[in-house]
Amino acid sequence: MESIVRCCAGLDVHKDSVEACVRCLNKETGKLEQETRHFFTMTQDLMEMARWFESREVTQVAMESTGVYWKPIFNIVESRFQVLLVNAKDIKHVPGRKTDVKDCQWIAQLLQHGLLRASFIPPRQQRELRDLTRHRAQVLGEHSRTINRIQKIFEDANLKLGSVASDVVGVSGRLILKAIIGGESNPEVLANLAQRRLREKIPELKKALLGNITEHHRWLLGLLYEQLTTTEAFLSKLDEKIEQLTRPQSPVLEKLDRIPGINRRVAEVVLAEIGPDMSPFPTDAHLASWAGMCPGSNESAGKKKSGKTTKGSRWLRQALVQAAWAASHKKDSYFQAHAQNVMRRRGRKRGLVAVGHSILIVIYHLLKEETEYQDLGANFLEQIRSEHLVRFHVKRLEQLGFKVEVQAMAA
Repeated sequence: MESIVRCCAGLDVHKDSVEACVRCLNKETGKLEQETRHFFTMTQDLMEMARWFESREVTQVAMESTGVYWKPIFNIVESRFQVLLVNAKDIKHVPGRKTDVKDCQWIAQLLQHGLLRASFIPPRQQRELRDLTRHRAQVLGEHSRTINRIQKIFEDANLKLGSVASDVVGVSGRLILKAIIGGESNPEVLANLAQRRLREKIPELKKALLGNITEHHRWLLGLLYEQLTTTEAFLSKLDEKIEQLTRPQSPVLEKLDRIPGINRRVAEVVLAEIGPDMSPFPTDAHLASWAGMCPGSNESAGKKKSGKTTKGSRWLRQALVQAAWAASHKKDSYFQAHAQNVMRRRGRKRGLVAVGHSILIVIYHLLKEETEYQDLGANFLEQIRSEHLVRFHVKRLEQLGFKVEVQAMAA
């Protein structure tokens, strides 16, 4: 097999150690020279490994994307060599090489022959933004779980606040919660704490707030309310930092915000995951495949097998499905018609993934071609499928015993 790279290195990465293999073609004899060394993952050891690569005139380095353990090595070598972060499934298909030394040698051999595909690694500033948006998603999940725990304690105390108020931690809900924590149990007093539109439901609130509250319930509610406020303060700091990092990309965020279903927070996640530059993705199909928002391709002997979506960026997928849910409720829009069309045939979950896929395709072309979003309208699908719809309805009427003649109306 022809060698594409004259001198390269393959790394088998672990938490505390890394096996490094350098493969070089001798300039004079043209023979292959291979050397393997063992290094620890402390910064000093990684610097020594980088100096060894430089002494051997290494130009490219490849390693598996092993959890987060590849990041310390990448931070050291990214400025000195061309680094390929490779998906492990692209390497493990060939059996019989399962030791750490053989792994790094196999990676180096594949790299030298040009048989490895590099994963998408965004610039450092985008990686920092990505850390913040992903951490915010985790904290938001904890925020929701805390609210659910408060609701469970309400139920345990025979308080049916959630049956009357849509938000148990809204303005009225928090006032009632603080009063309960403070020792108040009179349902009339608690109901009169309602604010704004909830005051119209004071009679229902009096019934809902007649419960069996114990000191145990008050102590748990106080603990959870403190956790809730702490989490919200934490989220506000994250939002402030994310806004600071995305300020230079405000025009891009405003452009994405005009797409139905996408708000500022979803736009920040999209920007953190794929970035404003679409050059790493040759086509919109490449981006959809990378994000795991398109059906898988699995065909053998002319038979199509399971077409479930591929594994991609779960953070981007989560944001796109949320955006798809909101876009599917946008009246007289293309996304609503698209969602109804797919959900009718394939179900709600597949419909949301299909709309999320369409939103991602729109994002790709807006960023790549620097255009503005224009809605195609609710009738777009019917217009492009007009012949199919005519044949379908004519066939159905004929099955019911009618004779149908189709004649086009004058323009």
